[in-house]
Amino acid sequence: MDRTAQLTARPAPGGIAYDPPDSAASVHVRAARVLDANWTGSSTVPSRNLYPHQWSWDSAFIAVGLRHISPLRAQTELETLLTAQWADGRVPHIVFNPSVPFGAYFPSPDFWRSATAGRAAGAPRTVQTSGIVQPPVHALAAWLVHRADPVLSRARGFLARLHPRLAAWHRYLLHRRDLGGGGLVSVVHPWEQGMDNSPCWDAPLARITPAPARSFRRADLDHGAPGDRPTDLDYGRYVRLAADYRDRGYTREDGEFAVEDPSFNALLIASEYALARIAGELGAAGTGRYARAERLTAALVERLWDPRAGMFRCRDLRGGGLVAERGVSGLVPLLLPGLPRDIAAALVRTLRGPHFSFGDRTRLVPSYDLLGEAFDPRRYWRGPAWFNTGWLVERGLRTHGETAAADALRAAVVRLADASGFAEYVDPFTGEACGATGFGWTAALALDLLAADRPEPGVSPTGSGAFDRSDKGGDRR
Repeated sequence: MDRTAQLTARPAPGGIAYDPPDSAASVHVRAARVLDANWTGSSTVPSRNLYPHQWSWDSAFIAVGLRHISPLRAQTELETLLTAQWADGRVPHIVFNPSVPFGAYFPSPDFWRSATAGRAAGAPRTVQTSGIVQPPVHALAAWLVHRADPVLSRARGFLARLHPRLAAWHRYLLHRRDLGGGGLVSVVHPWEQGMDNSPCWDAPLARITPAPARSFRRADLDHGAPGDRPTDLDYGRYVRLAADYRDRGYTREDGEFAVEDPSFNALLIASEYALARIAGELGAAGTGRYARAERLTAALVERLWDPRAGMFRCRDLRGGGLVAERGVSGLVPLLLPGLPRDIAAALVRTLRGPHFSFGDRTRLVPSYDLLGEAFDPRRYWRGPAWFNTGWLVERGLRTHGETAAADALRAAVVRLADASGFAEYVDPFTGEACGATGFGWTAALALDLLAADRPEPGVSPTGSGAFDRSDKGGDRR
């Protein structure tokens, strides 16, 4: 073949036209296969065996990763979830798949009785859900999904259809869940915060009389090692709280458990910023959303910041005062661009210090204080490292200019996600897989961090696509 022919010849079908496949490409393929295996046709389950339904904040994180494979599937993920929204605005933490037998997961639809017990709150009649909520990551996810393919998003009216639902979701939280009167949102069950078994809940839960063990059967122990899961005592308390809330018609938040959590509120603030962006895309002013995000950030600092600990803490509204335990939830507000500089710097020091030791003793950010009495490197949220909190902290480090630390955390998340078989969570010291493997958000967020190594034109300087420099509201000292 002459030189001209060599230059004009096309590569063989299916060949690589530029570089040979690298390890990142292989991780991408393996992560995509996990999401394909967990796809039901309209949504993605976290795990085929352990979690066979659609979970609220899982789907938000999964959509963030799916946007790199199929923006249409990512849009569908969020649309499916929000069709189960209640009339009062809440987005339930589980949307049940009717083809899954009741015994495959507990609490199942016959426990929650959403269509009957939730009638006064406007629970949907055509789909069965739980009656509690999970962290509001959804507007942030919707904005990132839109950014992945704005042409498709606009053609389908994606943001125009989601915006009123997302606005109603935020109204529910801001109007119905300000139980402390200080502007922050409260959770009324540990499952609402998402870090179900954190030691941060031990003191608030200690007041709860557990449901009798004979009154329920735990399906999670059929798929996970008992030593990695919550104890029967804790589970009995979870069941009691959920049953009491159900029996109050899901309309009264005056139960024995009410906690202002820093991560839940930080994610609401992040989604307020995203809703402002969405409003702007739809031709409306987002000024009110930006202002609300600033007010909520100030309330977060005023009510939950502990300067002596160098991190945010939970506030127990029924017990009074800040909870003593240090959980990863207290580091997640690093995500926010409006944090005062000294607080952001203190959070970075805490992340690197002896309580979390990222970059020194731990391979990923542990979910709980390494020096805490309740620390356990394998038990659910009591020490293991989770990939979604790693993703959030990575975004926070990058937002505040800690590029080297963010790069190290990004590399660790991708490497350990792949090495663990995309595990639900891992031992923070060894990276050994715990819980389910082939876990949805682990695969999705690894995909997102892989894509962030090659950011598309126009993505904001933070790399998240969520905040631009103009969001930071000026210089804070």
